[in-house]
Amino acid sequence: MLLWTSLLNPIYAQDNPSKRNKELDSLKPHTLKEVILTTSKREFKLESPMPVQILSGKQLEKLNSLSVADAVRYFSGVQLKDYGGIGGLKTINVRSLGSAHTAVFYDGMSVGNAQNGQVDLGKYSLDNIEAIELYNGQKSTIFQPARGFFSSNTLFLKTKIPEFSTGKTANIKAAIKTGSFGLFNPSVLYQQKLSSTISLTASTEWLTADGKYKYRYQKKDGYDTTAVRQNGDITALRSELNLYAKMGSNGQASLKAYYYDSERGLPGAILANRYNYYQRQWDRNFFVHASLQNSFSKKYELLANVKFSRDYSRYIDPDYKTTEGALDNKYYQNEFYASVVNQYTIKEWWKVSLATDFSINTLDANLYRFPYPTRYSYLGALSTEMHWKRLDIQANLLGAYIDEQVKYYQQGDSQHVFCPVISSSFQPFDTKNFRIRAFYKESFRMPTFNDLYYTFIGNSSLRPEFTTQYDFGATYIIEPKKFLQSASFQADVYYNRVKDKIVAMPSSNLFRWTMMNLGLVDIRGLELNTNFVFKLPEQIFLDLGLSYTYQKAIDVTPKGTTYGDQIPYTPENSGTVTSSINWKNWQMNYSFIYTGERYSQKANIPVNYVKPWYTSDMALIWDGKVLKQSIKIGAEVNNLFNQYYDVVLNFPMPGRNYRLNLSVKL
Repeated sequence: MLLWTSLLNPIYAQDNPSKRNKELDSLKPHTLKEVILTTSKREFKLESPMPVQILSGKQLEKLNSLSVADAVRYFSGVQLKDYGGIGGLKTINVRSLGSAHTAVFYDGMSVGNAQNGQVDLGKYSLDNIEAIELYNGQKSTIFQPARGFFSSNTLFLKTKIPEFSTGKTANIKAAIKTGSFGLFNPSVLYQQKLSSTISLTASTEWLTADGKYKYRYQKKDGYDTTAVRQNGDITALRSELNLYAKMGSNGQASLKAYYYDSERGLPGAILANRYNYYQRQWDRNFFVHASLQNSFSKKYELLANVKFSRDYSRYIDPDYKTTEGALDNKYYQNEFYASVVNQYTIKEWWKVSLATDFSINTLDANLYRFPYPTRYSYLGALSTEMHWKRLDIQANLLGAYIDEQVKYYQQGDSQHVFCPVISSSFQPFDTKNFRIRAFYKESFRMPTFNDLYYTFIGNSSLRPEFTTQYDFGATYIIEPKKFLQSASFQADVYYNRVKDKIVAMPSSNLFRWTMMNLGLVDIRGLELNTNFVFKLPEQIFLDLGLSYTYQKAIDVTPKGTTYGDQIPYTPENSGTVTSSINWKNWQMNYSFIYTGERYSQKANIPVNYVKPWYTSDMALIWDGKVLKQSIKIGAEVNNLFNQYYDVVLNFPMPGRNYRLNLSVKL
């Protein structure tokens, strides 16, 4: 938590210097001064020049969410690609820019995936997650690794930091979840205070499910069948070890080791009366990450990170025969990453920073004459931020050199790119609870190894993808402290232009994709978020959150055959409702998600039409003490009205399902 909060954008309290100094003292060892206002389901950083949505603490617990993927569905502007069930692949797409344009950071360090160049959010459990932050553009601080500047959107996952009550040196939390699809999911979290400045956290969980659920398969002017989803099972193990240390009054260091191992079936698309598939996939991910942040003077701060990761993926397809039998592909990806960030305070209102990153990525496979690519990435970000009483300005100049080398056939490619970013936040009136913001950003991404070289999906002729983003928005928060405890409103209009957009199109199963450049894409959208907290009689509190997204993402490739058509899997209208009623130790939650009509392919023709879908979830939770031990019991009903729908065409989602949760804190 110390490292994470130290990276937040500082905002100076201009009105009362003495008060500001007292606040700084209370926040040591970091220098966070940003105002974060909390409402029912989301938190808004009022001064942030970049749109941000946050779910944390109790807010996360109010959602019927098993993984990070379930939780991010409630963010506006997000399309979660979900291939069904507990074991189905789940990736995030923000403002139709594509999954590869959303960087995922886990405790301040970016994470990747050797399977498809995207991060499967379904493998990150919420049991050890304290907060989820989604930024459009980039995180609103100049004190971060260069990678954080280069992505069009960033998703930050923050794990729980040990907190010990007076006289206590250890915490233990044990939890178990069970329910539909043969779900069995025990987990243990252990926290140990080793000294006044050092603490340790260890967590592990095991998940198993058979993945079987009923679904409805209909064919226009044909049959209407109810079947059971097959080959959707999963067995997974996740373990983490974290060491935290405070260094003096303004420094901290951390060391993290992470391991994930899973085997799953790939249920495949329901096509041509085929219901059963037999493909299997294994994933094994390991990384170790060390971080150091310290202030060497009142004006100079340093942040250093180093990471090594190794990912393994294996895919077996009994239906695809080779000269050696069934197809059995194995892929190994290694990454070494290092980052140094230097920040200097010129004046109280003016800071500058220089962030430099270096990484080496390699990909190996058990394939004949595989290209064996190696990618060297050099990233730099020169940044400045200025804070006045009503106006904040941040500017960045990003530079990248990407050198790629291959062993066979394909010629390695390299790129030299410079991208500007500028953002601002302004308080137009005397009230500090209303601010407007705007940003302009250019960014790019190279095609991933998966895009270029993976079996079945690779396309070595892909071009890099360039994006330009414009955003204008406002945030207003009121706290009347009466019947209406608080109300918040956040609105943004945006325009994104993507050149040579890379799109992954699914085919007959989750592993066989086709990568292609769409050419030119225009994306225009509107996002609205509102949150209310009401205090009712008898100490009953009602939390209500609403979000809505309107979006037109159009293929505008000159002379293209699909000019003017909406790009695949991008609804024009989508929205969510989240609510909870709290009374003493009891809590009842309800959430609703709606996604409008879409098209599964580039051509917007009837055969590619995907129907709108919606789903409702409910939960009842009791949180109290039994024999002086903290106990939490929850019962969930997901897809309450048993809607049959596809998020991705021909990959049916589960109908009504149930889950029971029990956790004990010692």
